[in-house]
Amino acid sequence: MKKRGFITIFPMLMALAVLPGCSKLSASRSASDIGGNRKDIPKVYFAKEITPENLKKVYDALGRKAAGENVAVKLSTGEPGNDNYLSPALIAGLVKEVNGTIIECNTAYGGGRADTENHLEAAREHGFTDIATVDIMDADGEIALPVAGGKHLKEDFVGKNYLNYDFTVVLSHFKGHPMAGFGGAIKNISIGIASSAGKAWIHSAGSTRDRVAVWENLPEQDAFLEAMAEAAKAVADHCGDNILYISVANNLSVDCDCVATPEAPEMGDIGILASLDPVALDKACIDLVRASDDKGKEALIERINSRNGMHMLEYAESLGMGSMQYELVSLD
Repeated sequence: MKKRGFITIFPMLMALAVLPGCSKLSASRSASDIGGNRKDIPKVYFAKEITPENLKKVYDALGRKAAGENVAVKLSTGEPGNDNYLSPALIAGLVKEVNGTIIECNTAYGGGRADTENHLEAAREHGFTDIATVDIMDADGEIALPVAGGKHLKEDFVGKNYLNYDFTVVLSHFKGHPMAGFGGAIKNISIGIASSAGKAWIHSAGSTRDRVAVWENLPEQDAFLEAMAEAAKAVADHCGDNILYISVANNLSVDCDCVATPEAPEMGDIGILASLDPVALDKACIDLVRASDDKGKEALIERINSRNGMHMLEYAESLGMGSMQYELVSLD
């Protein structure tokens, strides 16, 4: 795939800049398709009803407790004007149980979260400061995490404060995305944990950290997707076993929570999913969209396909970050 469609994407970015992140097996896969050692296949836990109780249930099912004095909860605070972000009422119980601090970094495209003061104000307006402390991690700078095996990035620049945390709960809103096709767990720890300049570094596939110049020097689409996977791997490698992933598939717009005026969702909510494997988790979310009987799914599927979004998962799997094969375990 060639360079990303500037006609479609750049006007959206400019608009942002002026305004003040079942069955037991996947429906797409049978037991015979999976093969291999079942013990090595990651589990993805699923609850259809989106409630605080089910959010806690999928967390408990993972069997890995958030430990340490400082627990980070990575989510998107949502661009001002966007109401699709995860509801504080939904997540408050889990955030309090793990004694978590909500973490974010500033954006690289202008808008209402490009600097720390405005970003914290957006978090306050959206209700996140009512349930936890919010840490804009690049407020005082950034640090570099090494990228093992990357062909675009050798370093991933993340908010300096990320080193303060012992454990990371990755709490993602699964939905579409105007540039990546979809946003889920991998995007949340790559673009989401990257500093403002680090976001430009990923978007340019390692060509520039300039937050203005990047939008006129975008690489081929697959290079961008691969850079996202490489940045995510740097975070996952840094955390080791001190990380887990939960995704809420609701408000399924084709646009990300970073878009101030997103397209309205055309399909209904799917549920809550969780895994210790971010590749499996993102793949399961996409598989459930594709397997849905909801006719409104076509817009989201088109967004994923038109951006070649599956390539990010294929590349992440090739880096050893996770598996696109999984066992879907219903908790209903």
